[in-house]
Amino acid sequence: MRTGAMWLALAGLAVAFGVRGAQAAEIKVLCSNGLREVMLDVAPEFERATGHKLNLTFGLAAAFKQRIEAGESFDVVVLVPRLLDDVVKQGKVAADTRAVIARAGAGLAIRAGAPRPDIKTPEAFKAALINAKSIAYAKAGQSGVYFVGLLDRLGIADAVKQKSLAQATGVEVGAAVARGDAELGVLPVSEILPTKGVELLGPFPTALQGYVVMEAGVGAAAKDPAAAQRW
Repeated sequence: MRTGAMWLALAGLAVAFGVRGAQAAEIKVLCSNGLREVMLDVAPEFERATGHKLNLTFGLAAAFKQRIEAGESFDVVVLVPRLLDDVVKQGKVAADTRAVIARAGAGLAIRAGAPRPDIKTPEAFKAALINAKSIAYAKAGQSGVYFVGLLDRLGIADAVKQKSLAQATGVEVGAAVARGDAELGVLPVSEILPTKGVELLGPFPTALQGYVVMEAGVGAAAKDPAAAQRW
């Protein structure tokens, strides 16, 4: 319900603040996968309200940072705070434009219709991981990095390691779960909910939860800074 409310609020803001400008701009946006579905929902509303055109590219936050450092042009980027810090310090993103736009907790995905083990408490969550036949996670994604560290904290890294299926992206994690290749998938809740063929088993227990925070910033060399800031 909270996730749905956030989606609607973001869509409403896009319409409320997007007054149609006199000249349309094309805005190139590099966005972390964690906000893919949100952006795809809000983008048409923004385009209708402003007349601007969005050029959206989704992928891993770490990969976008590397592309920006290599000189790729962009107007808006959405990254986790640590990575955005770096590109701001390098003068690639205007510091006074950055803003926190979302926060997503980690969750476990299962194939649609599969049995639903209890994960409500830390003890039940730990048992579910130990008993699972296979677990997929995105090795370079923030939720995947957090998950690997959590296994160490729980003392079950060795027990889970042999059945862990490290994937390149969250999209591949969802696909592995949907196909039945992985019994459980670790992703931000925002990436689990829209994935076809999978269901949200539940978020990590509160005591074990880790949040992926998303920040946006306007490129220092944005073609139309005002239009980029509006988005």
